[in-house]
Amino acid sequence: MAPIPLQRDTVQRPGTTRAGGAHGPRLASRTSLPGIPLAPSAARRFVRAALAEWTGLGVPAAVGFSDRLADDAVTVTNELVTNAVVHAGTTVDLVLRLEDEGGDEPSAALVLEVTDHHPARPVSGDEPEPGPEPDAAVAGELPDPAEYGRGLQLVATLADSWGITYRTGLKTVWARLPVDDWSAPPTPPDGEALRRGLRAAEILAPAARRTERDDAVWDSRGAPAFLAEASDLLAGQLDEDLVAAIAGQLLVPRLADWCAIWLETESGGPAAEPRLARVWHSDETGSEPLRTALERAPLSLPAGAGSGPVPVPWPAHPGQPGEAEGTASPHPGGRDGAALAFRITAGGRALGTVLVGREGVTQVPETVASLIEDFVRRLGLAVGAARAYTRQATISRILQRGLLPSKVADIPGVTSSLVYEPSDDGVVGGDFYDIFPCPGDRWCFVLGDVQGSGPEAAVVTGLARPWLRLLSREGFGVGEVLDRLNRLLLDDAMEAAEAAALMVAAAGGQQLHDGTQSRFLSLLYGEVVPLPGGGVRCTVASAGHPLPLLLRPDGSVRPAAEPQVLLGVVEDVAYESQVFDLAPGDTLLCVTDGVTERRSGPLMFDDGDGLARVLAGCAGLPAEATAEKIRRAVHEFAEQPPDDDVALLVLHAD
Repeated sequence: MAPIPLQRDTVQRPGTTRAGGAHGPRLASRTSLPGIPLAPSAARRFVRAALAEWTGLGVPAAVGFSDRLADDAVTVTNELVTNAVVHAGTTVDLVLRLEDEGGDEPSAALVLEVTDHHPARPVSGDEPEPGPEPDAAVAGELPDPAEYGRGLQLVATLADSWGITYRTGLKTVWARLPVDDWSAPPTPPDGEALRRGLRAAEILAPAARRTERDDAVWDSRGAPAFLAEASDLLAGQLDEDLVAAIAGQLLVPRLADWCAIWLETESGGPAAEPRLARVWHSDETGSEPLRTALERAPLSLPAGAGSGPVPVPWPAHPGQPGEAEGTASPHPGGRDGAALAFRITAGGRALGTVLVGREGVTQVPETVASLIEDFVRRLGLAVGAARAYTRQATISRILQRGLLPSKVADIPGVTSSLVYEPSDDGVVGGDFYDIFPCPGDRWCFVLGDVQGSGPEAAVVTGLARPWLRLLSREGFGVGEVLDRLNRLLLDDAMEAAEAAALMVAAAGGQQLHDGTQSRFLSLLYGEVVPLPGGGVRCTVASAGHPLPLLLRPDGSVRPAAEPQVLLGVVEDVAYESQVFDLAPGDTLLCVTDGVTERRSGPLMFDDGDGLARVLAGCAGLPAEATAEKIRRAVHEFAEQPPDDDVALLVLHAD
């Protein structure tokens, strides 16, 4: 695989103060890497390049950079980034810091931080001891190797300390490596020290980016292998910017010295300017000058240009103050070369443009140009698929917002907390909820789960929620509301079946498969009436839904309803309701099967009354804290994010 070109940002900050003393100046270098198999190797190169850069800056602590420190830092980085890519699969942020710890005994430390964007469950073990990092939430004991592998054991062996920090939407694993020989003078006093320093600089120096390119490898075997690799990496990516980033990494430096990718604005109309999505250069110092040059003089291809290569002028230098435009090349070393542009298309529609350049040549070999053209065709398919997914996800979000209430009602004497997390699959979820007032000093609450997902689920939700409000406000009791809703769903299903039969007859008896689903759902429906002395009286009924759980202040938990058949399945059924009082301090928990059936291997979250056990530990907590504790327990039950909608409603009597 082609290496990932790194964008490195190095800054020197003044010292900061925290428990344990004042810090001297510190250096920090940071980069972001896509969550792909190439990330660990790119992270290793980044660390060596950053250490070499700091050595070149003459920072006193850098004198203590030994061969062992460099090797340990690279090893720790490799393990942490690999762990993030394997277990999170998101973009990985890498920060390398050099800190002067000050104090009576001068010392320095190298701190590595690897952040992913999908927090996993906390590391197992006892209560964490506070680590040396100011924002560390978990530090110390190692996870079970069977779950996390043995990479963190290696980190614990090499690092002076390490830990894990959890934030909203983020998880950071950090490791601290002490810098050797801090007291060594900035200038080596003898030849041996000088030789040691030169040896360290040699080891830390980043590998040369520019290598002699052998175009002979693109023979009858090399080109198909490259295209197969590209197809694997591009396939399944759901974000067009990530597709562009991967494409740049594949092209540079394997086929070109630099590349730029423009993407057309999908909803901007004919007059909208394409946006420069990515610029990659084999020498990272050339990326920004190249980007500046391309932004000042955007690429414009002839209207009739197809997917084949189009020779274009070499980008001109953007010009410094007092300089004329186009006086120099924007590339390191000032070398000009040959540039080719390729139109990105899919389904006959232009999606963008790829511009590639080779330095020091007059033309790109025909074999290479043909290979890039084939690659751009695959890039077009990937961009088109990502855009189709984005359109579907956008439509689903809009539709979902329209099917759910914009605001739920407040129930007097009851504090409610609602958690709703649709699964991130780009389609409309099947879960819905509602809390609304009714005549007669009544408040009704609903938690439902339509069978399936997508448009069919949206149809049922769009029918069920307004019907429930209408029936409830007409004064029907809880059981009667479910009876009538069941009848309405069956009537609607019958009309859909008759329409399908007419379509079959019109098609000459040929069976049509339109992907429609049976219209039935599970539903938990309840009615709340405030009591004069405090608390509320609840009347609930469950139709094929996970049963609501009633939590008393003493920690006891019991089901608050009886199981009954799904709605929309059986015609002759009479739904019954259960009545109970929710006294001050009592809590009622209602969930969908996205909670109870959350899987971790062969196990489900509610196996062995798992939900009831977690709820028992919420005794004395307010509604919001109870909902958050249940939500976290559901997420932490498995490493992978939930693959079904998660919805839960907590009612706590004040």
